[in-house]
Amino acid sequence: MEFQLLHTDAGSNARSGVITTAHGCIETPIFMPVGTVGSVKGVHMPELMDDIKAQIILGNTYHLYLRPGIDIIRKAGGLHRFNGFSRPMLTDSGGFQVFSLAGIRKISEEGCEFRSHIDGSKHFFSPEKVMDIERTIGADIIMAFDECPPGTSDYSYARKSLRLTCNWLERCVRQLKTTSPLYGYPQSLFPIVQGCVYKDLRQESAHFVTQYEADGYAIGGLAVGEPAEKMYEMIEVVNDILPTNRPRYLMGVGTPANILEGIARGVDMFDCVMPTRNGRNAMLFTWEGTMNMRNRKWEDDFSPLDEQGTSYVDHIYTKAYLHHLFKAKELLAMQIASIHNLAFYLQLVAEARKHILADNYLSWMKSVLPVLQNRK
Repeated sequence: MEFQLLHTDAGSNARSGVITTAHGCIETPIFMPVGTVGSVKGVHMPELMDDIKAQIILGNTYHLYLRPGIDIIRKAGGLHRFNGFSRPMLTDSGGFQVFSLAGIRKISEEGCEFRSHIDGSKHFFSPEKVMDIERTIGADIIMAFDECPPGTSDYSYARKSLRLTCNWLERCVRQLKTTSPLYGYPQSLFPIVQGCVYKDLRQESAHFVTQYEADGYAIGGLAVGEPAEKMYEMIEVVNDILPTNRPRYLMGVGTPANILEGIARGVDMFDCVMPTRNGRNAMLFTWEGTMNMRNRKWEDDFSPLDEQGTSYVDHIYTKAYLHHLFKAKELLAMQIASIHNLAFYLQLVAEARKHILADNYLSWMKSVLPVLQNRK
């Protein structure tokens, strides 16, 4: 994997660049649709690639390991061949999912024992096993196995958790050095910076991961309950340390405002389930604000979903029609809303990139944020 930093905005730390992988190039800043079990919910792969223009999507190690299972993915020739997405992919390590299973998992220095949320069966993830699973899935970018502590963790627990994450990273790196990619192309490991909302722990973690001279770095453990301003503060602390010639990935974030604020602070990559999850619940993100399509006000509004939108659904379907579909509980409603929201997120980062290159990112961001945060 290669990263070329093209330009940094004159008035902020916002950056534009290009990540090159075996499956294609990714223009940054970028939003990555989440394909948890090998699919982005409600959206066909051709729509992802041709209409939404997704340059990269995610898969989840925990979910894919449980279903369909690693043997099936290996027989298929990797996740790219299994699901038909021919562009770059990233897999997270499953750490967030495993550690969210409070009450049905047990953490130790060796790894984490947990029970499946599907059938209650017992499993064990070690750093070595997770690396082997991610080799089998075959994503271009793979994440190190880490513990994602709760946002409310006290300092003592956050420090203990960080020690565990650092030790596990060392084991992840060793395991990758003793194994090879399975499908004829390289895979890049991204270490994850942890440390909750404690500045010294975040600094310590950022310094620790940079010693590995990885192809890129992730910032984890944010947007898990802490105030937004604290999240932005931690991003600044970490990005002051992470190298400028490598991409920076803020995991699991977030709202349109979160993404624009993250870009202003030097983040290059984002993912979040919000576009599809909120879409399935009748919430549309638009250039006029967030709209609840179940509200009666849309009943006889025959204007397009989003005048400034770039997806085909934005101009074929009206607000009144989508309102009707949600009231009638039609599956098509969730599909249309998901396609729209994903296209909006991709359009949002594309517009951000334009203004970074024009050296007016900060003024543009400040002009659009109040509108994007409207609720209609």
